[in-house]
Amino acid sequence: MTHAYSESYLNNAKDRLSSFFDYAINDCSMKPDWITALFLNTGFAEQFERGNPAYLAGMSGVELACAVIRKAYGQKELPQPTFTEDCSPEYWAGWALAEYQWYTGRRFRDIFERIPLSQIIEMYSVFHEIDITNFIDAMEAHYNAAEGESKLKRIRESRGLSQSGLAELSGVNLRNIQMYEQRGNDIDKAQAKILYKLSRVLGCSIEDLLENPTM
Repeated sequence: MTHAYSESYLNNAKDRLSSFFDYAINDCSMKPDWITALFLNTGFAEQFERGNPAYLAGMSGVELACAVIRKAYGQKELPQPTFTEDCSPEYWAGWALAEYQWYTGRRFRDIFERIPLSQIIEMYSVFHEIDITNFIDAMEAHYNAAEGESKLKRIRESRGLSQSGLAELSGVNLRNIQMYEQRGNDIDKAQAKILYKLSRVLGCSIEDLLENPTM
């Protein structure tokens, strides 16, 4: 298994990502799957997964969360972090996810498309007190099970949206969405305005929705 950065940085990565999610979700009241969309689209996720020391060691998890939110929304007043002795499910999810991402070498974008953060948080009750290898095995099973799904479906579900919800927010016909997800219609041949509407609601690029973006 090829790792993007040395194992000596792994504890730093786990500490930063756990505090990042805990603060963004519990103190800033952001939805789990929306903060991951911001993490991806602001470019911080790519720097983090590459092992950029500025993010793994140069700032705290709270500072990382503030940087992500401010880059997405501009200068914004953010709450002071609340520190507790208890490990929240969101904190654990960040800790465990950092280990999984380092171990597999996968991009955060690919992970979150298949396994939303909200789903990882729900794994807390089963996995937080047992060996991390059990969590990694479970994540691999979820990841592989999602491989056959269309990108549109994976991204939509990672944002916690139903097909009808996406149709309502985007203005794209529900049947069109269903056909793209079932591959009855080729999304790579969809009109640019449809792709733009979908990507805007889902917080992703148009290329993220295409099944064969390089063709």
